Amino acid sequence: MSRPAPTPIACDPLPDLEQKQTALSYLSEAWADARHEGVDGDCLAQASLFTALAELVSTYGEDAVAKFAEGLSGRVRNGEFSLKLAKQ
Repeated sequence: MSRPAPTPIACDPLPDLEQKQTALSYLSEAWADARHEGVDGDCLAQASLFTALAELVSTYGEDAVAKFAEGLSGRVRNGEFSLKLAKQ
């Protein structure tokens, strides 16, 4: 008689901030690999935005994501996405 396959032990999900930091680490590494392979940064950015928006739409729906996207222009203008380089 065969035994049933063991069920995986459910782990507690990482806290939200830790998940975001882990995701950013994975994405940064993938981005660096793609740049090393010669993929243009602008192409990476557009593909990343498409993928991110598609994921958000599948999770929250088109209306919610459209409302979120409406607020992005102000956040960009306020420098929320600008990388500030330390001057030496």
